[in-house]
Amino acid sequence: MEDRNVLIDTSVIIDFLRKANKRSSRLWQLQEQGITGHVSTITLFEVYAGAREPRHFDDLQRLFKWFVILPFTEPMAIQASAIFRTLKAHNQVIEFRDIFIAATAMVLEMPIVTLNLRHFQRIQGVHIYRKD
Repeated sequence: MEDRNVLIDTSVIIDFLRKANKRSSRLWQLQEQGITGHVSTITLFEVYAGAREPRHFDDLQRLFKWFVILPFTEPMAIQASAIFRTLKAHNQVIEFRDIFIAATAMVLEMPIVTLNLRHFQRIQGVHIYRKD
């Protein structure tokens, strides 16, 4: 049986929040497919840091109830450091937050759903969820 658990990248959450028609978002499609979304605490940080109005915080709290929230752990930090060293050696460094999210996916052996393919495709060993 297919694994129905995925790690949702920040780009997918932001896309959902920005779209007027939520049903056209990647996140909505995943929900309709019965996929269980997981979100790193790194993504929580990124999204809450971008919230500008008090009502945004309420919206985010409701939205994040859809997901399993995953802490960033020591094995993830060690994996992130290995990813960083490899990317740096190839002059392909990306944002640390994306490295942390990729490390979370790798440690938990979970595919990542992202709209930021350009960054995550640089990381060897990250499985990107591509089903529609």
